[in-house]
Amino acid sequence: MTGGMNGAFLQLAPRNGFGRRIGAMVLRHLYLLKTSWPRIFELMYWPTIQMVLWGFITLYLLQHSSVIANATGVLVSAVLLWDVLFRGQLGFSLSFLEEVWSRNLANLAVSPLTPGEFLASMTVMSLLRTLIGVLPAAGLAIVFYQVSIFEMGLPLVAFFACLLIMGWAIGMAVCALILRVGQGAESVAWLAIFLIAPVSAIYYPVEVLPLPLQWVAWALPTAPTFEGMRAILLDGTFRADLLVHALLLNAIYLAIGCALFLWSWRVARARGLILQVGE
Repeated sequence: MTGGMNGAFLQLAPRNGFGRRIGAMVLRHLYLLKTSWPRIFELMYWPTIQMVLWGFITLYLLQHSSVIANATGVLVSAVLLWDVLFRGQLGFSLSFLEEVWSRNLANLAVSPLTPGEFLASMTVMSLLRTLIGVLPAAGLAIVFYQVSIFEMGLPLVAFFACLLIMGWAIGMAVCALILRVGQGAESVAWLAIFLIAPVSAIYYPVEVLPLPLQWVAWALPTAPTFEGMRAILLDGTFRADLLVHALLLNAIYLAIGCALFLWSWRVARARGLILQVGE
């Protein structure tokens, strides 16, 4: 399809029309952007997210100078735990996208594999991908910065589980969107997790956020998880209330994500959309 479009546009430009051929290719990509809102959204997305995220980090450090003394340990631990969420979601979504790219979804749809088993297999792959990605980074943090997230002990397991489950929930929602919209929405797999980054209190406490965003933050399991991490690193206290808060929200989001995926899978099979996802 893409090759056909390229050929059609280039036929509009004569062989000696150097500038026109360039213009034809630019026009082709402009039409592609015009018909794909995920691509347009992606162009605006990254600069905005970076500006908001680092703006709140700067505000937090300026207002709490005492935190700077422990900034290395807190920030490195936050980066590693954030990567658990990111790798968990991306690992889930990539396992699904690999089936899309290989045009294997239709084969899976007519196989004895149930949608629930399909979901379970992607969660297992997400866990493996996350461990492979995060463990070496955690080891290098010990070597380079003398910061070990393993010093948090058993709470680290709880934080890891909370973030991984949230990653699965977002991954299920992303896969459901791809089933409904098509492969043009695959960029959402990289964008979705960063949408909640500014209100997840990764590098700064929830209190730094404006009040309306604080309500949003506490409605996500990520904010209490990272607040719990800072309570251990800065105050040496384990906040069980924050952990319970995160687990309850995780249960809700995981149920929503699972329901969205199963509903989208059922609709896609009924309408024959699975055959078109990879196109």
